[in-house]
Amino acid sequence: MSEKTRYSDEELQEFKELILEKLAKAQRDYDLLRADITNTEGNDIADTSPTFKVLEEGASTLGKEETGRLAQRQMKFIQHLQAALVRIENKTYGVCRETGKLIPKERLRAVPHATLGIDIKNQQNK
Repeated sequence: MSEKTRYSDEELQEFKELILEKLAKAQRDYDLLRADITNTEGNDIADTSPTFKVLEEGASTLGKEETGRLAQRQMKFIQHLQAALVRIENKTYGVCRETGKLIPKERLRAVPHATLGIDIKNQQNK
């Protein structure tokens, strides 16, 4: 019996639902981070006493820089999930880009945007 070269349409649908759930949560998290950066909630240092204003501005700047990095990372995650959806539509999802073999379902459930099998990924990290 020959080895499976791709996941079935039913399996791809299961992964698509998982990815859509993760994508929705990631987008909500990204929106929260952006709101924090742009201060759309209205909490600012304007209502504090001038004595602490300089200290708060410095802490606020550091906080916004960290939040900005988190937002960039979240956007990258969203882009990876969107690319995974494209691979599902192309029926190439779950195929290791190095070996051409199927990535185990357990790995895809843990890292749904994975494009490498765990063995190849571990080799790259060494």
